[in-house]
Amino acid sequence: MSDPKKLFIKTYGCQMNVYDSERMAESLGGKGYVTTDKPDDADMILLNTCHIREKAAEKIYSELGRLKGFKAENPNLKIGVAGCVAQAEGAEIMKRQPMVDLVVGPQSYHRLPQMEDALARGETALDTDFPEDDKFETLKSRPKAKRGPTAFLTVQEGCDKFCAFCVVPYTRGAEVSRPASRIIREAQELVEAGVREITLLGQNVNAYHGHDGGLAGLIWDLDKVDGLERIRFTTSHPNDMDDALIDAHGTCDKLMPYLHLPVQSGSDKVLKAMNRKHTREQYFKLIERIRAARPDLLLSGDFIVGFPGETEADFEDTMDLVRTVGYGQAYSFKYSTRPGTPAAERAQVDEDVKLERLHRLQALLSEQQYEIQKSMIGRTVKVLFEKHGRETGQMIGKSEYLHAVFADTSDVSIGDIRDVRIVKSERNSLGGEIV
Repeated sequence: MSDPKKLFIKTYGCQMNVYDSERMAESLGGKGYVTTDKPDDADMILLNTCHIREKAAEKIYSELGRLKGFKAENPNLKIGVAGCVAQAEGAEIMKRQPMVDLVVGPQSYHRLPQMEDALARGETALDTDFPEDDKFETLKSRPKAKRGPTAFLTVQEGCDKFCAFCVVPYTRGAEVSRPASRIIREAQELVEAGVREITLLGQNVNAYHGHDGGLAGLIWDLDKVDGLERIRFTTSHPNDMDDALIDAHGTCDKLMPYLHLPVQSGSDKVLKAMNRKHTREQYFKLIERIRAARPDLLLSGDFIVGFPGETEADFEDTMDLVRTVGYGQAYSFKYSTRPGTPAAERAQVDEDVKLERLHRLQALLSEQQYEIQKSMIGRTVKVLFEKHGRETGQMIGKSEYLHAVFADTSDVSIGDIRDVRIVKSERNSLGGEIV
């Protein structure tokens, strides 16, 4: 029997890309590939790319340049680019880096086995279509191999919002929701493999419409899956937080008290320029309703500073919104242009101004995160333990609020959910004792 071929995947960007990388590996498993964490030992290297960050395409070209040495040492090595940069750049990738054998967009990776056949025939393979066939249904069922206690599960892809700064509608396409029955089936397979917590993923996950009851209806069906103990979802849009989903936060025990709900700016003028289709006051009222349903909910958000046309007064509106809402976690970025998006054509804010504003915002967000973490001291939380700390010997897990928690343990196994009393707060984690 011949030795298996080895596949190395480097994943950039969001949790959806993590999920996609897993499914790509499973898809190529049928062609005799096993995964490796050593690129110099691989028969195929895939870069699963993200187009959200600044100069994403140039960073991928730089990474490809670094891989030339591997190709020189092993001419049989196959190199591929997948994901959103692949979708945006297409054949240009092969033109600029002829050593690339394979380019596949995020909606076509279920065709990887056929593309691998083309490579075996000595051909290059390019597929950046938006195919009619359902990639999730085409992919085989999840393997039964043992997994860690947490997993991502994509339920929705694409976006119809067309925010002025975002490339997702162009790289992932229009909103598409997977049928609830297929999601439930995959969730059951994950639980059978050892998963206890599932995070439902979508570019605009709360616009999910593959269930008559929307995302809330799907969550209540998942609530019935034996062995599944925790449910989360990300990323959400304020305009799609319906009454049923808000109610689920207050009534579904398996739905964790954590919500990532990006607002992007606190200025109505900037929100309108971003094409967000909501105001700061609407966001405030939505947060009030959600917290009325689940008072202990920890809120996370996204913020863009230096969007074209943002004045100091606009930025202060964002700072005021942050002070008013209070975030336990948040992600903040300088605006950077994405070719083909409306905002890319507008007059840009000076880079030094962007950076100074970003530092001010991040200081405020860090202060809020630290204060919320300190407020956890003395409280008892339920921690799902996920791994061993290599250096400390402690076990590491996540609380209901997605805080990383460290604890000294002797009788705890990976996958256990235990009560932990928080005794200290560190920069990005909490320390606790098993109760």
